[in-house]
Amino acid sequence: MISVMLLEICTNSLQSAKAACLGGAKRVELCQDLASGGITPSAGLIDYCVHQLGLETRVLIRPRSGNFTYSTDELEVIARDIEMCRQIGAAAVVIGFLNETGAIDVETTRRMVELAAPMEVTFHRAFDACCSPFEALEQLIACGCHKLLTSGCAPSAIEGAATIRQLVQQSRGRIDIIAAAGITPYNVLQVVEATGVNEVHGSCKRAGNPTDGGTNLFPFTESVTDEQQVRQMVSLLNI
Repeated sequence: MISVMLLEICTNSLQSAKAACLGGAKRVELCQDLASGGITPSAGLIDYCVHQLGLETRVLIRPRSGNFTYSTDELEVIARDIEMCRQIGAAAVVIGFLNETGAIDVETTRRMVELAAPMEVTFHRAFDACCSPFEALEQLIACGCHKLLTSGCAPSAIEGAATIRQLVQQSRGRIDIIAAAGITPYNVLQVVEATGVNEVHGSCKRAGNPTDGGTNLFPFTESVTDEQQVRQMVSLLNI
């Protein structure tokens, strides 16, 4: 039996955040435009999740899709978004910075961690593009990051399970390792067993329209969080 597990649901809209909440999740990573890897959500959505839904809201800070090497102007936007999250009352921000060689941008990471305090900081899956993940882990610890979101540098957590386990062992409790990518109610226990993590991250998504009905002049289909899948995950993890 799993005794202590933490579940984080990746939510990309108000509808997804509400589904996560109704399914029993207490913590979300909040973003928008998940199809492109996610970008920073609106202030209004952050505020709603924190104050109306009462969720532990961890906000993705990413001004655009694409790579994780940012210009001076983009870093200024990132800094302002971090300040906004602190003022709203978010629990944490989720960031990721690499330099042109594919290594952790240590200086920028350290600066943003200091700026975010007292919020926690998660370093996101930009880590999985690092050229030397085990060296990168030590750099993130030295920068003061609290959590690392990773698939073990593989397309999914199942495929990267061996590397995730090595990262857990190397971290020795100095940073929390969150297994991510492709985690569903059908494989979450396998991921936990294979990696040794006590935190997992999943979107529990289904195809659907992220509106709650009404006339839509521009219909489209987007993945949204499924309440029932969240409930299954919560039950499996004994949360």
